[in-house]
Amino acid sequence: MNIQLEKMKKNQEYERRKIIAEEKHKEWVKKKREEERRERKQKLSKEMAEKATRELEKMQLQEKAEVKYKEWLKKKRAEEAEKKKKEKEKEKEREAELQEKRTRSEKIFKEWLQNARNKPQPALNGHGFPQGKSTGLY
Repeated sequence: MNIQLEKMKKNQEYERRKIIAEEKHKEWVKKKREEERRERKQKLSKEMAEKATRELEKMQLQEKAEVKYKEWLKKKRAEEAEKKKKEKEKEKEREAELQEKRTRSEKIFKEWLQNARNKPQPALNGHGFPQGKSTGLY
């Protein structure tokens, strides 16, 4: 009877320990899962923060590039405007020179015309000889 009672106690103790071990195992598994989930959450939030940082840096770089491009474009347009202005000035100078040349030419032509009217007329049959005939032999 004592042996049976002892066996029963041992079985009960074994069952109790088994239940406690199962509960502890379940708790451990639960804690482990929670810990893994927390780690995943942290990892995900860290990745998201890094991604956001990268995106922000990318946007800043893009903005800088856009600003530099706009400055370059502005500079280029200013250079083109300056170049056109210089070309126009050269063209004006060229036109002024041509106009001056024309007026000088016209003035010289008028002077020549005036002088040509005042010059004596050559003899009609002169051919460079007096009275149109050769005067003697060499």
